[in-house]
Amino acid sequence: MKEKTTSPSLQNPSMFEGKTLSRREFMEKLALGGGALVLLSGCARLAAPGPGIEAGKKVYTFIAVDYTKCTGCRTCEAVCAASNHPLFRDSSYQSDLGNPVMSNIRVHSFNPDVDAPVTCARCEDTPCVNACPVDPDPKTGRRALFQDEKLGVITNDPERCIACGNCVEACAESSVGILAQHPETNRPMRMCTLCDGDPQCVKHCPYEAISILRVNADYPFYRMSPEDIAIKLNKRWYDLTA
Repeated sequence: MKEKTTSPSLQNPSMFEGKTLSRREFMEKLALGGGALVLLSGCARLAAPGPGIEAGKKVYTFIAVDYTKCTGCRTCEAVCAASNHPLFRDSSYQSDLGNPVMSNIRVHSFNPDVDAPVTCARCEDTPCVNACPVDPDPKTGRRALFQDEKLGVITNDPERCIACGNCVEACAESSVGILAQHPETNRPMRMCTLCDGDPQCVKHCPYEAISILRVNADYPFYRMSPEDIAIKLNKRWYDLTA
């Protein structure tokens, strides 16, 4: 499997230099109307100075997919599962092919031919975390499901989780609907971990269709369900409205 060597930290930085984008401008430049990129996952935090980034403003980190390059090969699912859910074999955990069913990024296929990779949006309003009925820990303030302070990823504490499924329902109602209950434990699964800052889906995509973007923006990040992505792509590619 070919490994990408280019840095994923910022794509097309000149597109964003010297300007804070509104949500509409952001979508026009990156989404279906003005380019090939559709935003999949985002997390906002205060920016540090850097290329195309204004100090003191919120910086949004996105995982994005270029649908003119994505072939629906599901390599992203395989490497995600191998990295985040290694198989237990010969008395140890081994990161081989893994089980794509356990992948945190999911490729949804539609007819007419559209493949929509989607992962946890890490929503700024965290509806999944808010739906967790477990009382916050008195020391950390965390519920059983919480947003990690370092990378902003949604994390589950299996020791405190009661496997109620509230977070999965909240995700389905207010976001991309990526969360699911584990078939054996009923605990939430498919929360993007960002692979501790080195996303394997970005690193190993054989067509370089998945990227990481860091930009300033005034509004919450763009998040879409796979069905909504398919509708827009159908309209763009096949002249269909549904």
